Amino acid sequence: MQNIKGLLFDIGGVLYVGDRVIEGAPETIALLQQKYPMRFLTNTTRRVPAAMLSKLHHFGFDVKEEELFTALSATKAFLRSKNATALTVMTNEAAAYFDEMTSEMPDYVVVGDAHTNFDYPHLNKAFRALMNGAKLIAAAKNRYFKDEDGTLSMDAGGFVSALEFASEKEAIIIGKPSRTFFHLAVESMGLQPHEVLMVGDDIEADIKGAQDAGLKTALVKTGKFQKSDLLKGTAPDMILDSLNDLLSR
Repeated sequence: MQNIKGLLFDIGGVLYVGDRVIEGAPETIALLQQKYPMRFLTNTTRRVPAAMLSKLHHFGFDVKEEELFTALSATKAFLRSKNATALTVMTNEAAAYFDEMTSEMPDYVVVGDAHTNFDYPHLNKAFRALMNGAKLIAAAKNRYFKDEDGTLSMDAGGFVSALEFASEKEAIIIGKPSRTFFHLAVESMGLQPHEVLMVGDDIEADIKGAQDAGLKTALVKTGKFQKSDLLKGTAPDMILDSLNDLLSR
């Protein structure tokens, strides 16, 4: 941890998996908060930021609203900056988060993890909007995540790719691994990227994304981690059994 002045944490898979908190994680975060400023980043798009914050508090994590950076909140901020309208492919909860900017003739089609709303009617409606001139946004484009039953489930990435293929339009990615997303979190702490360590369980979105943004990285063997991740050409600065190992670094 030499020369590290701030910490970024992925949430799902690092702090908890589904409805199970990583043993010792709340206590570890509390100890680290005494020494480092930190931010909590998530590509989770099924739930709105307020629900994510509530879940963290339920598990015993002392996280303030301004310390939470979600792909949904970043997407909403992006749309507001463009004064743009959107058609969403998301869960009902997440879609309601964008109610004020929803349109049947949108500037952007926004895709998150829509769960059971990833059906033909929703996807084809999005496709038609794209063919009518809308641009495509992926709030996040993860391949998969560790689900509540302890096994991997498809994330939004495959569905985003399907819309890209059909419409011949490339999605703008808002959440991890976007450099802008990492840099917003780093800048909010008043630090430089090389002074910050990103802790995550996703070798692509968390580790490679953070490295490309100039951060140091720690890959945890919780959440979606698989041994094959270490064969994908990305070498984390640290490999940890869990985030608790940070206390001995």
